[in-house]
Amino acid sequence: MNILVINAGSSSIKYQLMDLTDSRHYSVMASGLIEKIGEPMGRVNHQIFKGGEKQRFVEEIHLPSHREGMSRVVALLTDPQRGVIRDAAEIQGVGHRVLNCGEAYTDTVLVDAQVKKTIRDFFPLGPLHNPPNLMGIEVAEEFFAHSPQVAVFDTAFHQTMPPKAYLYAVPREWYTQYRLRRYGFHGTSHKYIARETANFLGKPLAETNIISIHLGNGCSMAAIRNGKCVDTTMGVTPLEGLVMGTRSGDIDPAALEYIMEQTGMDIHQMLNALNKQSGLKGLCGVNDMREVVERTAKGNEQAETALQIFCYRIQKYIGAYMAVVKNLDAIVFTAGIGENSWPVRERVCRDLEHLGLSLDLDKNSAPSREARAIEKEGAPIRILVVPTNEELQIALETKEIIERGTAPEQSA
Repeated sequence: MNILVINAGSSSIKYQLMDLTDSRHYSVMASGLIEKIGEPMGRVNHQIFKGGEKQRFVEEIHLPSHREGMSRVVALLTDPQRGVIRDAAEIQGVGHRVLNCGEAYTDTVLVDAQVKKTIRDFFPLGPLHNPPNLMGIEVAEEFFAHSPQVAVFDTAFHQTMPPKAYLYAVPREWYTQYRLRRYGFHGTSHKYIARETANFLGKPLAETNIISIHLGNGCSMAAIRNGKCVDTTMGVTPLEGLVMGTRSGDIDPAALEYIMEQTGMDIHQMLNALNKQSGLKGLCGVNDMREVVERTAKGNEQAETALQIFCYRIQKYIGAYMAVVKNLDAIVFTAGIGENSWPVRERVCRDLEHLGLSLDLDKNSAPSREARAIEKEGAPIRILVVPTNEELQIALETKEIIERGTAPEQSA
């Protein structure tokens, strides 16, 4: 089954076409990124995989809207030289990453009018992502009218959290009238990691207890008990929780009023600062962890402080989530930083032996792209590195929904 995975942003379309049998038997046929949609000159980065070789094509072209962007995707996928299929009809399903469905859906769903209405209803809680996500669905419906459209929500995996985890201690009507609560994000990644970790440990998913640590430019953690999320670090938006590349993570709300009074910032400027000028970038001037680590090695004090804060926040949540998960099998590092930055993993695990976490320094620093254990022999709690694959998770869920042929089910 050929599944096209689409992640539509405000001025971009990220895509991947997979030939999918199951999680162990699949191949990426093509992938790409359409950027700068709506700007004077857009950029197309398209690559195909044939005969074990990768071919890359880059072009600059004016793309006035997402419709023209999606048209270019179809043209590239079916091009005799740069494509991998003869006709768009060879795509059996289209899976869309969608940020927020609130409490409406607890799982992946076939797209219908009600699903699109729900995505639209949550524009206020996902203003940067939900509108382009919906636009991507509507444009794909036009170009792939023969294919089922499937919505995979970033928040759905976290809908198993109990009220004590997702409610804020604020006036009750803020939740009942305005839907203010912790939703959590990176759910597709955490769900994939939970399944892959269970396979790695040789345990049923329903008996697997882990702390999933997704570290990229955006960072989040999930407490997963018996295969289900019971708590997560991100909140009503992706701003809450860990220190990230450009996001602040947890901060005293009263501090915002103070800085706004001192600087004359309005609320929009403040949120822009918290989302785009804070985190590692705010602390030391750069948000790429590789550069932070390099500066630290050269004795840069600001970079050292930023790295300490980044890792310390993760340590605090590990301690908190060990109390929540109970009978912990493993902590699991994933995503760009989690998979590739051994210095970050070393600092996070440092001084946590009293909690049963004992890192093997040689295993930790050994380069590998495979799922692996990096704890010392005989340690009571496993420390794992498991590469994430959100596109594969979206494709698998899309395939499952199509084969099941189920209609969307809303939560009660």
